[in-house]
Amino acid sequence: MFRFLSPLAGERNQALSAFQKRAGIRFKDAGLLDLAFHHRSFSNENSRERTNNERLEFLGDAVLGMVVAACLYERMVERPEGELAKTKSVVVSEDTLSGIARDLGVSEYLVLGKGEELSGGRQKKAILADAMEAIIGALYLDSGYRAAQEFVLGIINPQISLVLQNRHHKDYKTLLQEHVQKNYKTVPKYSLSNRTGPDHDRTFWVSVTVQGTSYGPESGKNKKEAEQAAAAVACRELSLE
Repeated sequence: MFRFLSPLAGERNQALSAFQKRAGIRFKDAGLLDLAFHHRSFSNENSRERTNNERLEFLGDAVLGMVVAACLYERMVERPEGELAKTKSVVVSEDTLSGIARDLGVSEYLVLGKGEELSGGRQKKAILADAMEAIIGALYLDSGYRAAQEFVLGIINPQISLVLQNRHHKDYKTLLQEHVQKNYKTVPKYSLSNRTGPDHDRTFWVSVTVQGTSYGPESGKNKKEAEQAAAAVACRELSLE
């Protein structure tokens, strides 16, 4: 029912076989897995290639959410809904999924447009995280919910353990905002102080101000990363970790 349109060339098929072995999954239709690696930048630049991984990403996001929610319900017995929701938001976050993608070598298999390739898209967190969701969606279509569930639990359970042990990568922006809103009835103010480097390799410098005190500037490859870095400094100075 969900067969892909055309068979894969030998070299690409071999590469995807290596990925499946590394990820511990097995596709009946490798074309679905191949599609999961196709970013929209490629289809935008190639008029004959109208398909990309966005629909698979949409489906995979739903499957991922269901598997993680059910797992947390079972693991976090007697914990209130609020704690379940916070844990889930960390476990399915862009930071977590992109980290898993890097561990699996997802960047090696991405199919990007030339512009995205030149701008460092192969290492962008958003693209890597989206590809992970697309892979989950593709596996669901290819082999059903149980296979997708097994794969998700295999990559996510270690992340859940880190969160429960408070050893995960923290969302410092959220942590800082919650503290400032609770104690000062306001929000942190972020300001971009500088950007350096060529267009395809920018570095952004951002400071954050809390109650008149400025922290930073700190750097990142995009504004979001720089804001997280500045927020991390503020959290450490305010003893929020």
